[in-house]
Amino acid sequence: MSTRTVVEGAYVATVDPEGREFATGHLVVDDSRIVAVGAGAAPTWAVEGLADPATAVSSERRDAPVVTERVDARGHLLTPGLINTHHHLYQWLTRGIAQDSILFDWLVALYPTWARIDEDLVAAGAAASMAVLARSGCTTVADHHYVFPQGSGDILGGIVRSAGTVGVRLHGTRGSMDLGRSQGGLPPDFAVETTSAALEASAEAVAKYHDPSPDAKVQIAIAPCSPFSVTGDLLREAAVLGRQLGVRLHTHGSETIEEDAFCQERFGKTPTQYLEDLGWLGDDVWMAHSVHLDEHAIARFGATGTGTAHCPSSNARLAAGIAPIPQLLAAGAPVGLGVDGSASNESGQLGTEIRQAVLMNRLRAGADGFSVRDGLRIATIGGARVLGRQTDLGSLEVGKLADLALWRIDGVEFAGIADPVATLGLAAMPPLAGLWVGGERVVDEGSLTLADEQELAREAGRASAELLARV
Repeated sequence: MSTRTVVEGAYVATVDPEGREFATGHLVVDDSRIVAVGAGAAPTWAVEGLADPATAVSSERRDAPVVTERVDARGHLLTPGLINTHHHLYQWLTRGIAQDSILFDWLVALYPTWARIDEDLVAAGAAASMAVLARSGCTTVADHHYVFPQGSGDILGGIVRSAGTVGVRLHGTRGSMDLGRSQGGLPPDFAVETTSAALEASAEAVAKYHDPSPDAKVQIAIAPCSPFSVTGDLLREAAVLGRQLGVRLHTHGSETIEEDAFCQERFGKTPTQYLEDLGWLGDDVWMAHSVHLDEHAIARFGATGTGTAHCPSSNARLAAGIAPIPQLLAAGAPVGLGVDGSASNESGQLGTEIRQAVLMNRLRAGADGFSVRDGLRIATIGGARVLGRQTDLGSLEVGKLADLALWRIDGVEFAGIADPVATLGLAAMPPLAGLWVGGERVVDEGSLTLADEQELAREAGRASAELLARV
């Protein structure tokens, strides 16, 4: 027996290569994959529970029983599920601290607390953070975790379990820091690992949790933290290891002017030049932030296919600056959208970042320099490209995984808005009527279907209080 979901009547923004949109459209899902999308009502075969006659390979498949759910989506906007390309899920437990600090001061204030996390606390914070992400339209979460205190348990395993609890896809990373303050780095010495331990743990994480299959719910990348918390040896060897194992590479890059000054003073290079010399540009790499890039760096990102996770709210919260996103896109570089850690973006929502990206980039590029569709594109297919999942995620096309977001736009907040896509790019974030991950509904009318939200909230509150009490 197979399951089918038929969505009809929505304004459909496919975000496919042609940018097709249907004012009144349909989408049909068989099990985990999209089998039809287009204008008007769904085809008769879909509604009647039959197989698509154009693709059925046998009478057995055509006659197999199908359980069909029909969704009346009139007054709704249907988009691909949003893809979060950069986060620090554990930071859900330390929100609202160092509110008026720039990045370096903010990190110094929070490192002593983060160095006391463990598997249980991180799992609780990650579950709450991913619940909020899901309720804001996010189906895929890239998490950059790089703090692993001794004796803290299987932190990455806790994050993986929490993703399963909520029902979202996880692109987890095994991050690391080996450059403590005594060696000229930013984190305290007690918060870092040795280079060899970090590399060994990274390989173990890939072996234990990475699923390379097209339908993967969990994939792992290798992710040394940043030029100011990681030695050149770790960066160089991590790049080699990641390519040997066939996984992607992630780090922070060019986030602040202080980082640029650190690299110029310590290495005599910009962050991009430094990272490129260590093997950290390529189409298997994505950087978080990319705020302070010169023309040479932008050109190198485009030429090498190096991706960027654009985090507009966090960059504003920490006064880091406005990333040159239109210039990166013009150069051909992949760009996705990111929330960043919840301690520097306390809302934790991805849907609101579309509007933030539109507004922030217009400050830099002008009123016509970044459209609402540009914002939706980086939040969906752009993010899929950054994570190397563009073949299966990021757009509403036949054959792709059914990761879908259905937004209610018939409320008073949106009455009179001529362009439905502008509800995401310019207006308040619409209520989420439904979210599907691989055809499974994980949000229904704004509420999680697989987890108890109140229990997640209680556990996160308990974990936050316990963590702060440890300091």
